[in-house]
Amino acid sequence: MTRRRRTATESLLQVALVLEAVLVFFITITVFGLRLVDPAIAFGGGAALVVLLALTAGLVRHPWAVWLGWVLQAVLVATGLLLPILYAVGLGFAGIWTYCFVRGRQLDRAREEFLARHPELADDALTDPPNAPTE
Repeated sequence: MTRRRRTATESLLQVALVLEAVLVFFITITVFGLRLVDPAIAFGGGAALVVLLALTAGLVRHPWAVWLGWVLQAVLVATGLLLPILYAVGLGFAGIWTYCFVRGRQLDRAREEFLARHPELADDALTDPPNAPTE
Protein backbone atom coordinates (compact mmCIF):
# COMPACT_ATOMS: atom_id res chain seq x y z
CA MET A 1 0.00 0.00 0.00
CA THR A 2 1.50 3.31 -1.03
CA ARG A 3 0.98 6.43 0.99
CA ARG A 4 0.79 9.95 -0.30
CA ARG A 5 4.21 11.53 0.00
CA ARG A 6 4.14 14.72 2.04
CA THR A 7 6.01 17.70 0.70
CA ALA A 8 8.76 19.36 2.69
CA THR A 9 6.59 22.47 2.92
CA GLU A 10 3.73 20.46 4.40
CA SER A 11 5.99 18.77 6.95
CA LEU A 12 7.69 21.97 8.07
CA LEU A 13 4.44 23.91 8.36
CA GLN A 14 2.90 21.08 10.39
CA VAL A 15 5.78 21.23 12.84
CA ALA A 16 5.45 25.01 13.16
CA LEU A 17 1.70 24.83 13.78
CA VAL A 18 1.99 22.08 16.40
CA LEU A 19 4.67 24.06 18.24
CA GLU A 20 2.42 27.10 18.12
CA ALA A 21 -0.47 25.06 19.55
CA VAL A 22 1.75 24.12 22.51
CA LEU A 23 2.77 27.77 22.87
CA VAL A 24 -0.86 28.91 22.89
CA PHE A 25 -1.62 26.40 25.65
CA PHE A 26 1.02 28.08 27.83
CA ILE A 27 -0.14 31.56 26.78
CA THR A 28 -3.65 30.59 27.87
CA ILE A 29 -2.42 29.56 31.30
CA THR A 30 -0.39 32.77 31.60
CA VAL A 31 -3.30 35.01 30.59
CA PHE A 32 -5.52 33.19 33.10
CA GLY A 33 -2.91 33.34 35.86
CA LEU A 34 -2.34 37.06 35.40
CA ARG A 35 -6.11 37.62 35.32
CA LEU A 36 -5.85 39.69 32.16
CA VAL A 37 -9.31 38.59 30.99
CA ASP A 38 -12.25 36.63 32.36
CA PRO A 39 -11.32 32.94 32.85
CA ALA A 40 -14.03 31.78 30.42
CA ILE A 41 -12.62 34.05 27.73
CA ALA A 42 -9.04 32.99 28.44
CA PHE A 43 -9.76 29.27 28.33
CA GLY A 44 -12.39 29.48 25.58
CA GLY A 45 -10.25 31.61 23.31
CA GLY A 46 -7.11 29.63 24.08
CA ALA A 47 -8.82 26.30 23.47
CA ALA A 48 -10.34 27.54 20.21
CA LEU A 49 -6.95 28.74 18.98
CA VAL A 50 -5.23 25.48 20.00
CA VAL A 51 -7.88 23.46 18.14
CA LEU A 52 -7.62 25.69 15.05
CA LEU A 53 -3.83 25.37 15.02
CA ALA A 54 -3.99 21.59 15.43
CA LEU A 55 -6.67 21.15 12.75
CA THR A 56 -4.80 23.40 10.36
CA ALA A 57 -1.64 21.35 10.94
CA GLY A 58 -3.52 18.26 9.82
CA LEU A 59 -4.97 19.96 6.74
CA VAL A 60 -1.99 22.01 5.60
CA ARG A 61 -1.70 19.91 2.41
CA HIS A 62 -4.58 22.03 1.07
CA PRO A 63 -3.79 25.54 -0.22
CA TRP A 64 -6.67 27.08 1.76
CA ALA A 65 -5.20 25.64 4.98
CA VAL A 66 -1.87 27.33 4.26
CA TRP A 67 -3.77 30.63 3.94
CA LEU A 68 -5.54 29.85 7.20
CA GLY A 69 -2.09 29.29 8.72
CA TRP A 70 -1.10 32.81 7.68
CA VAL A 71 -4.26 34.19 9.31
CA LEU A 72 -3.46 32.25 12.49
CA GLN A 73 -0.01 33.86 12.51
CA ALA A 74 -1.69 37.27 12.59
CA VAL A 75 -3.96 36.09 15.42
CA LEU A 76 -0.92 34.88 17.35
CA VAL A 77 0.78 38.26 16.93
CA ALA A 78 -2.46 39.95 18.02
CA THR A 79 -2.24 38.18 21.39
CA GLY A 80 0.17 41.00 22.17
CA LEU A 81 -2.94 43.10 22.84
CA LEU A 82 -3.38 41.06 26.03
CA LEU A 83 0.24 41.09 27.13
CA PRO A 84 2.77 43.21 25.19
CA ILE A 85 5.60 40.65 25.37
CA LEU A 86 3.39 38.35 23.29
CA TYR A 87 3.95 40.65 20.31
CA ALA A 88 7.57 39.51 20.30
CA VAL A 89 6.60 35.88 20.83
CA GLY A 90 3.99 36.05 18.07
CA LEU A 91 6.41 37.75 15.68
CA GLY A 92 9.04 35.12 16.48
CA PHE A 93 6.68 32.29 15.63
CA ALA A 94 5.41 34.12 12.56
CA GLY A 95 9.07 34.28 11.51
CA ILE A 96 9.41 30.54 12.05
CA TRP A 97 6.25 29.96 9.97
CA THR A 98 7.60 32.20 7.19
CA TYR A 99 10.97 30.44 7.22
CA CYS A 100 9.30 27.01 7.09
CA PHE A 101 7.11 28.15 4.20
CA VAL A 102 9.97 29.62 2.15
CA ARG A 103 12.49 26.86 2.90
CA GLY A 104 9.94 24.11 2.35
CA ARG A 105 9.08 25.45 -1.10
CA GLN A 106 12.79 25.63 -1.95
CA LEU A 107 13.26 22.01 -0.89
CA ASP A 108 10.21 20.90 -2.85
CA ARG A 109 11.45 22.67 -5.99
CA ALA A 110 14.91 21.12 -5.60
CA ARG A 111 13.33 17.67 -5.22
CA GLU A 112 11.20 18.18 -8.34
CA GLU A 113 14.24 19.30 -10.32
CA PHE A 114 16.23 16.30 -9.12
CA LEU A 115 13.46 13.87 -10.06
CA ALA A 116 13.11 15.57 -13.46
CA ARG A 117 16.81 14.90 -14.09
CA HIS A 118 16.54 11.34 -12.72
CA PRO A 119 13.11 10.03 -13.74
CA GLU A 120 14.17 6.45 -13.00
CA LEU A 121 14.10 7.36 -9.30
CA ALA A 122 10.66 8.98 -9.38
CA ASP A 123 8.70 5.77 -8.73
CA ASP A 124 10.95 4.79 -5.82
CA ALA A 125 10.64 8.25 -4.32
CA LEU A 126 6.85 7.95 -4.10
CA THR A 127 6.68 4.61 -2.32
CA ASP A 128 7.90 3.28 0.99
CA PRO A 129 11.12 1.25 1.09
CA PRO A 130 10.54 -2.54 0.94
CA ASN A 131 10.83 -3.13 4.71
CA ALA A 132 9.24 0.11 5.89
CA PRO A 133 6.56 -0.15 8.56
CA THR A 134 3.05 0.33 7.23
CA GLU A 135 -0.09 1.57 8.86
